[in-house]
Amino acid sequence: MLGVIGGSGFYTFFGPDARTVEPETPYGRPSGAITIGTVAGHDVAFLPRHGVHHQYSAHTVPYRANMWALRALGVRRVFAPCAVGSLTSRLGPGAVVVPDQLVDRTRGRADTYFDSGGVHATFADPYCPTLRAAVTGLPDVVDGGTLVVIQGPRFSTRAESQWFAAAGFDLVNMTGYPEAILARELELCYAAIALVTDVDAGVDVGEGVTAADVFASFGENIETLKALVRAAIGRVAAERTCTRCLVHAGVALPFELP
Repeated sequence: MLGVIGGSGFYTFFGPDARTVEPETPYGRPSGAITIGTVAGHDVAFLPRHGVHHQYSAHTVPYRANMWALRALGVRRVFAPCAVGSLTSRLGPGAVVVPDQLVDRTRGRADTYFDSGGVHATFADPYCPTLRAAVTGLPDVVDGGTLVVIQGPRFSTRAESQWFAAAGFDLVNMTGYPEAILARELELCYAAIALVTDVDAGVDVGEGVTAADVFASFGENIETLKALVRAAIGRVAAERTCTRCLVHAGVALPFELP
C-alpha cells in the first residue's frame, strides 16, 4: 500500500467510495482519520498532516503516531506533498520541487522510535530515490534541492532567511522533519513533493511572508498538485523494489516494526 501525507489545504484525495479508519498507536492517535481508497490501481492511505481542521501546528503534529499508523496499516511507500518557501530567485511561487537533501533546524521534537537499543538509521540521503524518480519524471517538476526545516510556528526573520540562502539551501518549511527520519526508521520509502508558495523574507524585498499568503497560494495550486501526486502514484511499480530504505538488516531492534 502507498501512503500520502497531505499538508495545508490537501485534506481530500479520494471520491465518496473511500473508507476511513482511526487507528490507535503506542504514540497516541494520528493527526486525523486515515482515508483508504484506490488511485491508479494502487491502494492508497491518505493522512491529513495537520488534522482535518488544521488543528495541529507544525511543531505539535503527532509525527510518530502518524508514521506508525501508516506502517501498521500496511503502507510501505509514502509521498509527502508540502508547502515550502523559496530561498532562491530561480524558484518562484507555483514551482514544484522534489528535494534530495534536508537540514534540520527544529528543536524538542520527538524524532526517533529508538529510545533504547543503540540503533542508528542511515540518513545520508534522506529521500527514497525510487519514489523521487516517480515524481521527477513528470513535466515541470524540479529535480533536487535542499530543504531546511525550521521549528515554527513563526516564519523566519530576514537575517535567518539570508543565512539559509547563503548556506546554499533552496527551500524552507516546518514539517519535513522529523517526518523523513521516522519514515526511515520504520523502513518506509519516503519522498517529499514541495510546492513553493512564497519567496522567503530575506530573499526578496517586501513585507515578508504571511500565513494568509501561504494558504492563498497553496489553494490556487492545490488541484494541480493533487493531479501531480496521482500521476506519480501511477508511475510507481506494483511491488516495492527499493532496498535503499531498508536500513535495519542484521540489526537487533528493541521492538518489532509494525
